[in-house]
Order: sequence, then structure tokens, then C-alpha cells
Amino acid sequence: MTTANQTAAATTRQQPSRSGFGLRAEVYNDIKNDFDSQLVQHIRAAGGTYRVGRLTFRLAQEFGFCYGVDHALDLAYETHARFPNRRIYLTGEIIHNPMVNEQLSKMGYCFLRPGDMVTADDIVLIPAFGAPTQELERLRKIGCLLVDTTCGSVVHVWKRVEKYAREGFTAIIHGKYDHEETEATRSRTTLYEGGRFLVIRDRSQAQDICDYIEGRGNRAAFLGKYAAVATPGFDPDRDLERIGLANQTTMLSSESLEIAEMLRQAMVHRYGLEELDVRFRSFDTICSATQERQDAILRLIEEALDLVIVVGGYNSSNTEHLCEIATERLPTYHINAPECLVSPREIRHKPAFSKQETTSWNWLPEGNITIGITAGASTPNRVVGDCIERICHLAGVG
Repeated sequence: MTTANQTAAATTRQQPSRSGFGLRAEVYNDIKNDFDSQLVQHIRAAGGTYRVGRLTFRLAQEFGFCYGVDHALDLAYETHARFPNRRIYLTGEIIHNPMVNEQLSKMGYCFLRPGDMVTADDIVLIPAFGAPTQELERLRKIGCLLVDTTCGSVVHVWKRVEKYAREGFTAIIHGKYDHEETEATRSRTTLYEGGRFLVIRDRSQAQDICDYIEGRGNRAAFLGKYAAVATPGFDPDRDLERIGLANQTTMLSSESLEIAEMLRQAMVHRYGLEELDVRFRSFDTICSATQERQDAILRLIEEALDLVIVVGGYNSSNTEHLCEIATERLPTYHINAPECLVSPREIRHKPAFSKQETTSWNWLPEGNITIGITAGASTPNRVVGDCIERICHLAGVG
């Protein structure tokens, strides 16, 4: 006998849910209690300045959760409220923040591992970064309920690279090859026969492409360096004749714009301006929240600061770039939790352009100091507030 719940579940399985289950008001207080900070609210209301004893804190104008993260958490909490007795999987970290993922684990979310036997009775959340097309198709065939929290800005990039593939352009993706978002994006290029991609990390790699386009590259050397981050069977002589640029949404905006211009100029030099429209496509796919946070840290480091604390997950791309920007001007420490602030002398942090956490000493100066604070788009206000309170405690003023 088919129950009402089974009928409702079967109906819901037909399409991935992106709009939730009408429970946003019911879960609002739970999300606020888990992730918000009264201290951060107070500082924002005071114009971003907080003075306590010898310390002055200056918050960036824009930091912390973006609309995409808010949307993902709304869906996660609504799903849990709507199906409290169902097994719920995540295909990966919903966002790059350890506190958030730990909280979802406490709620009963399971991370999908190789070999896990997902059934049609299970629920699977797609993270804010999205998921590769092959994984989505596998889950659809199982018939489980898919709840899709993919950020709208990421979906916008997918549409761009799909358009490139349909029109016969190779997608040059400025991003990190093994980042979940870029994995999902490059999978979209191969939805169409002949679709191709090449992932590049920075200006230096973009210059390699420019050199090859302009006839200064070596085929064997180029393939030796880039075959592993390109479509299988990539042929630079064929596949760099028509290119379209897209970006991982959390990359450094200024670098993405510079790469776009480098590639445009290379195509002009090789084929002439009259051929540009049929040889080159470019569209800025850096998300607005990433841009706003980068603009805000640029403004903040113009102030008279002594150091900057950047709070966010170590695997968060947008947080890494905030650290890189601030490091150019000031002593900067990227930390992922208050526990990184070990003592007034010792701090654990991940330096700009590094992949590993390290320990630095004598990070908190004596006397009156001003500390700039920012956070990545996946960082809860609670973590920011806890870090500020921890610094006050270490300085003996809290």
C-alpha cells in the first residue's frame, strides 16, 4: 500500500528542488542561532569600528556570508526540517567552512563517500559549488530526491561554457582545476559533442597560451604541461583557434580581467582585429559578492592598520584571495577558527600563496593597535565574532 509520504516523495523526486520546501520562516531562528553574532551586529551598527582597551578593530564593509551561502543553508535546514526521519547525504562540503560542515554533520547530514549505497528513499544535497554532470546523472537514475543548492552565479558560468561548446569555442577556464566548482564547470563543456576545455590558474599560464597562439610555443612542451588539465585528446593547434574565457566565480577579479585582455590581444596579433568576433569570447563571471568583498578589503587596507586578520576556511578560494590582497600592504594572517589564535605570541595561519598552515610568532604588537578584520563569503559571523573576542582576551582587554 502506498502511503501519502511515499507519494509526496515520488512526486518531489521528479525534479531537483532549488526553491526549498516553504519552511524558511520556520528555520530562520535556527540558522541565526547557529551562525550569527551579536558582537558583529553591534560593530556593524557602529559603522564597522570597535574599540576596547588598547585595541581598535575595523571591519571591512563587506564580508562573511553571501546570498549564495544563505540560500544553500536555507535549503539544508529546510530539508532537515521537512524530512527529519530520512537519510540525507551531501555530495561534498556544502561550503568551504569547517564550522558550517560540522554543524550539518551534527544535524545528521552524511558526506557521500565512494561505495555508499544511495537508494531512492534517500535525499542528496548538491553543494553550493554544484556537482559534475556525471554525478548528477548517476543520482537521477537512482531516483533519490535531489536538493540543489548550487549558487546562481555558478549556474551562470555553466550557461556560458555550454554556449561556448555549442558554438565550437574551447572554454579557457580561469580557476583551480581540482576545486569543486571548476570540476562541475568543466563537466558542462563536454555535454556537447566536440566540447573542449583548458583550465589555467594564473597570468603565467595565460601567457603560455598567448605564446602558443602567437606561434612561439612548442607543441610537445605545451601538452606536457597542460594535457592533464584539458579535455582528453586536447590539440592546441586545433583547440586554440577559437576560445572563450570563463572564470571560477571566486578567483581574483583583477587577474581574471587581465587574463581576458591578454588572450584578446593574442588573438588579435595572430588573426587580426577583423577576425576577433569569430575567434574570441569573454564574459566576466566573477560573482558580485566576491567582487564586493575584494573591493572592501582594498578600501580597508588603505586605512592606518597595524595588521589584518582574514577569517575563513583554508580551502576557500575567495578567502585565499582576500589574504593575497591584504598581504601586499600589511602583515596578514588567514585563520580558519578562533583556536588558531593560540597566544599573544603564537598564531597558526595559512600564508598567502601557501597550501599549508604554519605558525608565526609575536603577531600581536604591544601598545595601541588597529586590526583590520575581513572574512570569506562562506564564513559565519559567529566565527568572526569569536575571533574578535579571542583577540581581546589574549590582549587582556576582554
